Amino acid sequence: MERRELFSFLSTSVKDAAKEKESLVIRPPYYGDLSVFDKGCQECDGKCATLCEEHIIKIAEDKTPYLDLSSSGCTYCDECAVACEYDVLKVEDKRDIDVRVFIDQSSCMSWDGVMCFSCKDPCLEDAIIFKAMFMPTIDEEKCTSCGFCISRCPSYAIKIEDKK
Repeated sequence: MERRELFSFLSTSVKDAAKEKESLVIRPPYYGDLSVFDKGCQECDGKCATLCEEHIIKIAEDKTPYLDLSSSGCTYCDECAVACEYDVLKVEDKRDIDVRVFIDQSSCMSWDGVMCFSCKDPCLEDAIIFKAMFMPTIDEEKCTSCGFCISRCPSYAIKIEDKK
């Protein structure tokens, strides 16, 4: 393989990974039916995003809300659902965020023997369990997928994926 082919291959792999990450749309945890986003949000001015105290609700080009967990997490404060005038988001439909949060052991500093508790400290549900002080795992029974641990990880080892 020539150098040009190698760099082309590597840049394609990075672009593909970025596209895959972008394709995961995380909705606020207050919906009953995904199809209502396409109807109800078209009339709205995005109050849910304006009132989000953590500033994680963003409005997509199609005018639907999604969560960006790269800088903070969801407190499940209900403000976005209360603000929704079109009943897309409703407090009575409150649920865990519909993603699976996991630790990539190959990039986690603790799994390499470095004492780091950056992910555990912000976890509101105590869902991050350390085995022998160095091997963190996420207890999926306790985890609400709020996302607070994601932005706190210095090695970006906490990943999210679709639950389906």
